[in-house]
Amino acid sequence: MKITVVGAGAVGATTADNIVRKELAEEVILLDIKEGFSEGKAQDISQSAALLGFDTRIHGVTNDYSKTAGSAVAVITSGIPRKPGMTREELIGTNANIVKNVAENLLKYSPDIILVIVSNPMDTMTYLALKSTGIPKNRIIGMGGTLDSARFRYQLSQKLSASPADLNAIVIGGHGDTTMIPLIKHATWNSLPVTDFLTQEQQDEIVSATMVGGATLTKLIGTSAWYAPGASGAAIVESIVRDEKKLFTASVYLEGEYDQHDISIGVPIIIGKNGVERILPLKLDAEEKAAFEKSAEAVRTMNKVLKDTEVL
Repeated sequence: MKITVVGAGAVGATTADNIVRKELAEEVILLDIKEGFSEGKAQDISQSAALLGFDTRIHGVTNDYSKTAGSAVAVITSGIPRKPGMTREELIGTNANIVKNVAENLLKYSPDIILVIVSNPMDTMTYLALKSTGIPKNRIIGMGGTLDSARFRYQLSQKLSASPADLNAIVIGGHGDTTMIPLIKHATWNSLPVTDFLTQEQQDEIVSATMVGGATLTKLIGTSAWYAPGASGAAIVESIVRDEKKLFTASVYLEGEYDQHDISIGVPIIIGKNGVERILPLKLDAEEKAAFEKSAEAVRTMNKVLKDTEVL
């Protein structure tokens, strides 16, 4: 088993570090365009093996996709990160060409690869990877909803003074500050509705804090792209390589599900060895349906930029 991570920045390196610590593969390739950068990160991670007890080999390479040959899964984190005051939408022009080039190069050497997209704007980059490569939709997964749901559980745990592991809560819709939909009415605390323990004001605060989770970190430390995104990417990889059949919220291509067509957006799915194994239906009330439709229209607006700029 070989896994590739493209982009050796904070998210890519953290993803790779999580993968090797869990020994999800015999070999991990960490690829970056900056000379020596991925090699240095890989060496640093490797030096922790004696302390942490893993045997997975990690190799850094500079822009040589032939070294990724035979990869079962690749996590694409490449592109410029979001800067303070910058929206994910503003990243589209630069990152679209990067992601398209990366996906095509990976498929050249690993035609059966499953792609996990982290680069922002994530839903549009997931859609771009699917449309530009033409590979089956089960092999393209956008990570965003997994991260947003983890942030949702964190916010709930803070208000409830509960363990995040005891909470089940998902975020659907687009991976953006104004497009994600934290489904607080569906969230549970070991099967008990969290709404039984929270005032309406507290619920509203949790939803709002979840939606600006990335922006909050960007204000505090200059970026939202680090530990939690890296852990989210690695969690999806783990469910694939170990065929765990776990339920995640992730951006996938819809062909009628949720009354949506020709769009990649966050919905509940089962992830296993084939990538997306199932798209799960979810009963939404009228308010949630309206919010999902609004979110989908916002994602479509970003997707239109791909055609306007002739990337697709």
